[in-house]
Amino acid sequence: MSLDPIPGDLYHMQDMLDPGEQETLGRVRDFLAAEVAPIANECWSRAEFPFHLIGKFGELGVAGLGYDECPGEKPSSMLTGFLALEMARVDPSMSTFFGVHTGLAMGSIGACGSDEQRARWLPAMGRMEKIGAFALTEPDGGSDVALGLRTTARRDGDHWVLNGAKRWIGNGTFADLVVVWARDEADDQVKGFVVEKDTPGFSATRIENKIALRTVQNADIVLADCRVPAENRLEGAGSFKDTASILRRTRSGVAWQAVGVMLAAYEIARRYSVEREQFGRPIAKFQLVQDLLVKMLGNATASLGMVVRLAQLQDCGQYRDEHSALAKAYCTSRMRETVGWGRELMAGNGIVLDYDIGRFVADAEALYSYEGTREINTLIVGRAVTGHGAFV
Repeated sequence: MSLDPIPGDLYHMQDMLDPGEQETLGRVRDFLAAEVAPIANECWSRAEFPFHLIGKFGELGVAGLGYDECPGEKPSSMLTGFLALEMARVDPSMSTFFGVHTGLAMGSIGACGSDEQRARWLPAMGRMEKIGAFALTEPDGGSDVALGLRTTARRDGDHWVLNGAKRWIGNGTFADLVVVWARDEADDQVKGFVVEKDTPGFSATRIENKIALRTVQNADIVLADCRVPAENRLEGAGSFKDTASILRRTRSGVAWQAVGVMLAAYEIARRYSVEREQFGRPIAKFQLVQDLLVKMLGNATASLGMVVRLAQLQDCGQYRDEHSALAKAYCTSRMRETVGWGRELMAGNGIVLDYDIGRFVADAEALYSYEGTREINTLIVGRAVTGHGAFV
């Protein structure tokens, strides 16, 4: 099939997908337009998650792409990137929900789980019959989590006992499986555990009063002598290096999300400029308005080129930490500028949900911060290009 171009894809990057990948992207695009776009503002305003869409997401057949335990051919990194872009272009909250489930939770099990563990959990997660979450960040630990992780794990017979607290855990209030990272008291190494819903000692409380990604159900999690069966410890997760390998892959997905947000902001502002009249003519005829639109388009185009090349590096095995770190830092910084220019172009209407742009302005703040702040990602790149680490 031949897809309609993405508004703002000035250099036709979407055309780099093969016909089968374009068909997959088209199915997802149609679903988002029919099911997500009409309710995105209402869900965001009410801070309510559309649980009725989970089954429909599962029917798309894209959650398990890339996992041997799930049906379907292995997708290119370009396709998975465009899927993240497409979802974020409609609703960054739903894109985040999907990314936490498929990238962080399924990614942890796929990369660090044993054959038995992957077979036990991934097929149902691929069908979205079981939803996953990823619990790393803590109330007093964010950027320093590699050294400052306080949640502990202690082996006790055929169980592990977990104690501690986690914060900002997307999907955490309703996930069936939560990948919890904890420090083993015996060897001081960070290890991964799959905690199943309703496990005694596990509790999750929704974080209220957010101003970004309001549809996402972020949780404060408490682990109080939470006993996890030994077979639920991810066998391949033996140190924080294994945790970091998951974040390296998902960080690139956030860069793709940032491009989706930029393209959404650009198209919203462009469409508004040709419809809105002032001084007897569309504001699109004013030079300063065109200047804002072109700056928005330039940021989106440069960032799309960067993530496309990033996907190529992933698929040819030349992908390194600094590649995803630079893309995440750069694309989310440009995203912040871009949504701000879109709101500026729309003046007072830009702060009303009815005109959409305000939701993207707010959600951009969360994307800018999660999966590593700009500063932390800058230090990762700085270490790579100078040979000197500047971390505290």
